[in-house]
Amino acid sequence: MNAAQGTVGSDPVILATAGYDHTVRFWQAHSGICTRTVQHQDSVSAVPGRGGSRERDGMRGTRGTEVNRPEWGDWNGVPCSGDGGANCMLLPALSSLLCCRSRNLQCQRIFQVNAPINCVCLHPNQAELIVGDQSGAIHIWDLKTDHNEQLIPEPEVSVNSVHIDPDASYMAAVNSSGNCYVWNLTGGIGEEVTQLIPKTKIPAHNRYALQCKFSPDSTLLATCSADQTCKIWRTSNFSLMTELSIKSNNPGETSRGWMWDCAFSGDSQYIVTASSDNLARLWCVETGEIKREYSGHQKAVVCLAFNDSVLG
Repeated sequence: MNAAQGTVGSDPVILATAGYDHTVRFWQAHSGICTRTVQHQDSVSAVPGRGGSRERDGMRGTRGTEVNRPEWGDWNGVPCSGDGGANCMLLPALSSLLCCRSRNLQCQRIFQVNAPINCVCLHPNQAELIVGDQSGAIHIWDLKTDHNEQLIPEPEVSVNSVHIDPDASYMAAVNSSGNCYVWNLTGGIGEEVTQLIPKTKIPAHNRYALQCKFSPDSTLLATCSADQTCKIWRTSNFSLMTELSIKSNNPGETSRGWMWDCAFSGDSQYIVTASSDNLARLWCVETGEIKREYSGHQKAVVCLAFNDSVLG
Protein backbone atom coordinates (compact mmCIF):
# COMPACT_ATOMS: atom_id res chain seq x y z
CA MET A 1 0.00 0.00 0.00
CA ASN A 2 1.24 3.52 -0.73
CA ALA A 3 0.39 7.10 0.04
CA ALA A 4 -2.07 7.39 -2.83
CA GLN A 5 -4.14 4.43 -1.71
CA GLY A 6 -6.60 3.79 1.05
CA THR A 7 -6.63 3.00 4.73
CA VAL A 8 -5.40 0.31 7.02
CA GLY A 9 -8.21 -0.97 9.20
CA SER A 10 -10.34 1.94 10.36
CA ASP A 11 -7.45 4.43 10.60
CA PRO A 12 -7.26 6.83 7.67
CA VAL A 13 -4.14 8.40 6.34
CA ILE A 14 -4.38 11.96 7.61
CA LEU A 15 -3.30 15.14 5.87
CA ALA A 16 -3.71 18.48 7.65
CA THR A 17 -3.41 21.80 5.83
CA ALA A 18 -3.69 25.38 7.06
CA GLY A 19 -3.40 28.85 5.65
CA TYR A 20 -4.49 32.44 5.45
CA ASP A 21 -8.21 31.67 5.26
CA HIS A 22 -8.30 31.11 9.03
CA THR A 23 -8.93 27.37 8.73
CA VAL A 24 -7.18 24.09 9.40
CA ARG A 25 -8.49 21.32 7.19
CA PHE A 26 -8.12 17.56 7.71
CA TRP A 27 -8.21 15.29 4.68
CA GLN A 28 -8.33 11.65 3.73
CA ALA A 29 -5.13 11.68 1.73
CA HIS A 30 -6.13 8.80 -0.54
CA SER A 31 -9.54 10.19 -1.54
CA GLY A 32 -9.05 13.95 -1.30
CA ILE A 33 -12.14 14.23 0.94
CA CYS A 34 -12.01 16.93 3.60
CA THR A 35 -13.24 15.27 6.79
CA ARG A 36 -13.04 18.23 9.15
CA THR A 37 -12.55 22.00 9.06
CA VAL A 38 -11.46 23.97 12.10
CA GLN A 39 -12.02 27.72 12.05
CA HIS A 40 -9.52 30.02 13.71
CA GLN A 41 -9.58 33.76 14.32
CA ASP A 42 -6.03 34.26 13.00
CA SER A 43 -4.21 32.90 9.98
CA VAL A 44 -2.46 29.66 10.88
CA SER A 45 1.18 29.36 9.93
CA ALA A 46 2.22 26.06 11.51
CA VAL A 47 0.73 22.59 11.72
CA PRO A 48 2.57 20.16 14.02
CA GLY A 49 3.08 16.80 12.37
CA ARG A 50 4.71 13.45 12.93
CA GLY A 51 8.19 14.19 14.27
CA GLY A 52 8.21 17.83 13.30
CA SER A 53 6.36 20.91 12.20
CA ARG A 54 6.11 23.50 9.50
CA GLU A 55 7.72 26.73 10.60
CA ARG A 56 6.74 30.16 9.38
CA ASP A 57 7.47 33.71 10.45
CA GLY A 58 3.94 35.07 10.37
CA MET A 59 4.08 36.65 6.92
CA ARG A 60 0.96 37.90 5.21
CA GLY A 61 1.79 36.98 1.64
CA THR A 62 5.27 38.43 1.09
CA ARG A 63 8.62 38.37 2.80
CA GLY A 64 8.57 42.13 2.86
CA THR A 65 5.73 42.22 5.39
CA GLU A 66 6.95 40.69 8.60
CA VAL A 67 4.95 40.22 11.76
CA ASN A 68 7.40 39.93 14.63
CA ARG A 69 4.99 40.06 17.54
CA PRO A 70 3.78 36.60 18.62
CA GLU A 71 0.18 35.84 17.80
CA TRP A 72 -1.72 32.68 18.64
CA GLY A 73 -2.38 32.11 14.96
CA ASP A 74 1.27 32.49 14.06
CA TRP A 75 2.81 30.02 16.50
CA ASN A 76 5.47 27.61 15.33
CA GLY A 77 5.71 24.41 17.32
CA VAL A 78 8.27 21.65 17.37
CA PRO A 79 7.35 18.58 19.40
CA CYS A 80 10.15 16.81 21.20
CA SER A 81 10.49 14.22 23.90
CA GLY A 82 12.33 15.01 27.08
CA ASP A 83 13.30 12.98 30.11
CA GLY A 84 10.68 10.44 31.09
CA GLY A 85 8.82 10.91 27.84
CA ALA A 86 7.74 14.45 28.65
CA ASN A 87 6.52 16.42 25.65
CA CYS A 88 8.07 19.78 24.94
CA MET A 89 7.42 22.50 22.41
CA LEU A 90 9.53 25.38 21.16
CA LEU A 91 7.76 28.59 20.20
CA PRO A 92 10.22 30.52 18.02
CA ALA A 93 8.23 33.74 18.16
CA LEU A 94 8.74 33.67 21.92
CA SER A 95 12.07 31.81 21.90
CA SER A 96 10.76 29.62 24.71
CA LEU A 97 10.88 25.92 25.52
CA LEU A 98 7.60 24.86 27.04
CA CYS A 99 6.79 21.71 28.95
CA CYS A 100 3.45 20.11 28.11
CA ARG A 101 3.20 17.55 30.91
CA SER A 102 -0.09 19.12 31.94
CA ARG A 103 -2.74 21.23 30.30
CA ASN A 104 -1.03 24.36 31.55
CA LEU A 105 2.02 25.17 29.44
CA GLN A 106 5.04 25.86 31.61
CA CYS A 107 8.06 27.71 30.27
CA GLN A 108 11.19 25.69 30.96
CA ARG A 109 13.85 27.75 29.19
CA ILE A 110 14.22 30.84 27.04
CA PHE A 111 16.71 31.11 24.21
CA GLN A 112 17.25 34.74 23.27
CA VAL A 113 18.69 35.85 19.94
CA ASN A 114 19.01 39.28 18.37
CA ALA A 115 16.72 38.76 15.39
CA PRO A 116 13.23 37.34 14.79
CA ILE A 117 13.31 33.54 14.60
CA ASN A 118 11.94 31.93 11.44
CA CYS A 119 12.44 28.23 11.99
CA VAL A 120 13.55 25.49 14.36
CA CYS A 121 14.47 21.85 13.93
CA LEU A 122 14.94 19.18 16.58
CA HIS A 123 18.02 16.98 16.20
CA PRO A 124 17.14 13.24 16.17
CA ASN A 125 19.17 12.92 19.38
CA GLN A 126 16.36 14.90 21.08
CA ALA A 127 18.99 17.03 22.85
CA GLU A 128 19.77 19.84 20.41
CA LEU A 129 17.68 22.41 18.59
CA ILE A 130 18.73 24.13 15.41
CA VAL A 131 17.35 27.68 15.22
CA GLY A 132 17.39 29.91 12.12
CA ASP A 133 16.77 33.65 12.26
CA GLN A 134 16.20 36.61 9.95
CA SER A 135 19.73 37.97 10.36
CA GLY A 136 21.10 34.90 8.56
CA ALA A 137 22.35 33.11 11.67
CA ILE A 138 21.86 29.44 12.51
CA HIS A 139 22.12 28.60 16.20
CA ILE A 140 22.83 25.14 17.62
CA TRP A 141 21.27 25.08 21.09
CA ASP A 142 22.20 22.24 23.46
CA LEU A 143 19.12 21.66 25.61
CA LYS A 144 21.09 19.79 28.28
CA THR A 145 23.68 22.46 28.96
CA ASP A 146 22.13 25.60 27.36
CA HIS A 147 25.39 25.97 25.44
CA ASN A 148 24.92 27.35 21.94
CA GLU A 149 27.02 27.95 18.88
CA GLN A 150 26.18 29.79 15.70
CA LEU A 151 27.14 29.89 12.06
CA ILE A 152 26.21 32.37 9.35
CA PRO A 153 26.02 30.97 5.79
CA GLU A 154 25.18 34.39 4.29
CA PRO A 155 25.21 37.52 6.47
CA GLU A 156 21.93 39.44 6.54
CA VAL A 157 20.15 36.86 4.38
CA SER A 158 17.19 35.41 6.26
CA VAL A 159 17.33 31.67 7.05
CA ASN A 160 13.80 30.45 6.33
CA SER A 161 13.98 26.73 7.06
CA VAL A 162 16.35 24.18 8.59
CA HIS A 163 16.07 20.40 8.71
CA ILE A 164 18.12 17.37 9.75
CA ASP A 165 17.65 14.01 8.04
CA PRO A 166 16.42 11.06 10.16
CA ASP A 167 19.85 9.41 10.06
CA ALA A 168 21.45 12.60 11.45
CA SER A 169 23.92 12.53 8.57
CA TYR A 170 23.01 15.88 7.01
CA MET A 171 21.59 19.26 7.93
CA ALA A 172 20.12 21.57 5.30
CA ALA A 173 19.14 25.24 5.45
CA VAL A 174 17.51 27.47 2.84
CA ASN A 175 17.44 31.25 2.72
CA SER A 176 15.90 34.26 1.02
CA SER A 177 18.56 34.24 -1.68
CA GLY A 178 17.21 30.90 -2.89
CA ASN A 179 20.33 29.05 -1.78
CA CYS A 180 20.38 25.72 0.01
CA TYR A 181 23.33 24.91 2.28
CA VAL A 182 24.12 21.35 3.35
CA TRP A 183 26.40 20.19 6.15
CA ASN A 184 27.64 16.78 7.22
CA LEU A 185 26.91 16.08 10.88
CA THR A 186 29.28 14.39 13.32
CA GLY A 187 29.06 13.84 17.06
CA GLY A 188 25.78 14.52 18.83
CA ILE A 189 26.02 11.29 20.84
CA GLY A 190 26.14 11.27 24.61
CA GLU A 191 27.84 14.42 25.87
CA GLU A 192 29.40 15.19 22.50
CA VAL A 193 28.07 18.31 20.80
CA THR A 194 27.09 18.03 17.14
CA GLN A 195 29.70 19.35 14.74
CA LEU A 196 28.76 20.71 11.31
CA ILE A 197 31.12 20.21 8.38
CA PRO A 198 30.25 22.16 5.20
CA LYS A 199 29.16 19.77 2.43
CA THR A 200 27.76 21.81 -0.45
CA LYS A 201 25.94 24.97 -1.49
CA ILE A 202 23.11 24.49 -3.97
CA PRO A 203 21.80 27.51 -5.93
CA ALA A 204 18.42 25.84 -5.64
CA HIS A 205 16.02 28.63 -6.60
CA ASN A 206 16.01 32.05 -8.22
CA ARG A 207 13.63 33.50 -5.63
CA TYR A 208 13.03 33.07 -1.91
CA ALA A 209 13.52 29.50 -0.70
CA LEU A 210 10.82 28.85 1.88
CA GLN A 211 11.21 25.26 3.09
CA CYS A 212 13.59 22.31 3.07
CA LYS A 213 12.77 18.77 4.10
CA PHE A 214 14.62 15.44 3.99
CA SER A 215 12.76 12.26 3.11
CA PRO A 216 12.22 9.58 5.79
CA ASP A 217 14.79 7.29 4.12
CA SER A 218 17.34 10.16 4.02
CA THR A 219 17.92 9.68 0.27
CA LEU A 220 16.12 12.85 -0.86
CA LEU A 221 15.97 16.54 0.01
CA ALA A 222 13.06 18.75 -1.06
CA THR A 223 13.23 22.54 -1.28
CA CYS A 224 10.23 24.84 -1.81
CA SER A 225 10.32 28.36 -3.18
CA ALA A 226 8.56 31.51 -4.25
CA ASP A 227 9.70 30.65 -7.79
CA GLN A 228 6.66 28.32 -8.02
CA THR A 229 8.67 25.11 -7.74
CA CYS A 230 9.46 22.36 -5.30
CA LYS A 231 12.73 20.67 -6.23
CA ILE A 232 13.81 17.23 -5.09
CA TRP A 233 17.53 16.51 -4.78
CA ARG A 234 19.39 13.22 -4.37
CA THR A 235 21.44 13.21 -1.18
CA SER A 236 23.97 10.83 -2.77
CA ASN A 237 25.44 13.75 -4.72
CA PHE A 238 22.84 16.54 -4.28
CA SER A 239 21.96 16.54 -7.95
CA LEU A 240 18.46 17.52 -9.07
CA MET A 241 16.12 14.54 -9.41
CA THR A 242 12.67 16.08 -9.98
CA GLU A 243 11.20 19.55 -10.32
CA LEU A 244 7.57 20.01 -9.32
CA SER A 245 6.22 23.17 -10.87
CA ILE A 246 3.05 25.24 -10.57
CA LYS A 247 2.67 28.10 -13.00
CA SER A 248 -0.08 30.66 -12.61
CA ASN A 249 -2.54 31.00 -15.50
CA ASN A 250 -2.06 34.75 -15.17
CA PRO A 251 1.59 35.67 -15.84
CA GLY A 252 1.16 38.75 -13.65
CA GLU A 253 0.25 36.65 -10.62
CA THR A 254 3.60 35.08 -9.84
CA SER A 255 2.79 34.91 -6.13
CA ARG A 256 -0.17 32.58 -6.76
CA GLY A 257 2.12 29.62 -7.23
CA TRP A 258 4.46 30.05 -4.29
CA MET A 259 5.37 26.66 -2.86
CA TRP A 260 5.27 27.17 0.90
CA ASP A 261 5.63 23.77 2.47
CA CYS A 262 6.05 20.06 1.78
CA ALA A 263 6.03 16.67 3.48
CA PHE A 264 7.15 13.27 2.25
CA SER A 265 5.15 10.09 2.65
CA GLY A 266 6.59 7.46 4.97
CA ASP A 267 7.89 5.40 2.05
CA SER A 268 9.55 8.48 0.47
CA GLN A 269 7.76 7.80 -2.83
CA TYR A 270 5.26 10.66 -2.60
CA ILE A 271 5.35 14.26 -1.46
CA VAL A 272 2.57 16.70 -0.53
CA THR A 273 3.00 20.42 -1.21
CA ALA A 274 1.17 23.53 -0.03
CA SER A 275 0.95 26.55 -2.30
CA SER A 276 -0.45 30.05 -2.71
CA ASP A 277 -3.03 28.98 -5.30
CA ASN A 278 -5.17 27.65 -2.40
CA LEU A 279 -4.31 24.00 -3.14
CA ALA A 280 -2.35 21.18 -1.60
CA ARG A 281 -1.13 18.50 -4.00
CA LEU A 282 0.09 14.93 -3.78
CA TRP A 283 2.91 14.18 -6.23
CA CYS A 284 4.81 11.10 -7.31
CA VAL A 285 8.43 11.85 -6.40
CA GLU A 286 9.99 9.89 -9.25
CA THR A 287 7.83 11.12 -12.12
CA GLY A 288 6.64 14.50 -10.87
CA GLU A 289 3.06 13.49 -11.69
CA ILE A 290 0.24 15.05 -9.67
CA LYS A 291 -1.73 12.23 -8.08
CA ARG A 292 -4.31 14.29 -6.22
CA GLU A 293 -5.32 17.87 -5.48
CA TYR A 294 -6.89 18.99 -2.21
CA SER A 295 -9.27 21.86 -2.91
CA GLY A 296 -11.19 23.74 -0.25
CA HIS A 297 -9.06 26.56 1.15
CA GLN A 298 -10.13 30.05 0.08
CA LYS A 299 -6.66 31.59 0.46
CA ALA A 300 -3.03 30.50 0.30
CA VAL A 301 -2.15 27.17 1.89
CA VAL A 302 1.12 27.85 3.71
CA CYS A 303 1.72 24.80 5.90
CA LEU A 304 0.80 21.14 6.18
CA ALA A 305 1.41 17.93 8.08
CA PHE A 306 1.16 14.45 6.58
CA ASN A 307 0.80 11.34 8.73
CA ASP A 308 0.77 8.07 6.85
CA SER A 309 2.33 5.98 9.62
CA VAL A 310 -0.60 3.56 9.38
CA LEU A 311 0.52 2.45 5.94
CA GLY A 312 1.79 -1.09 5.54
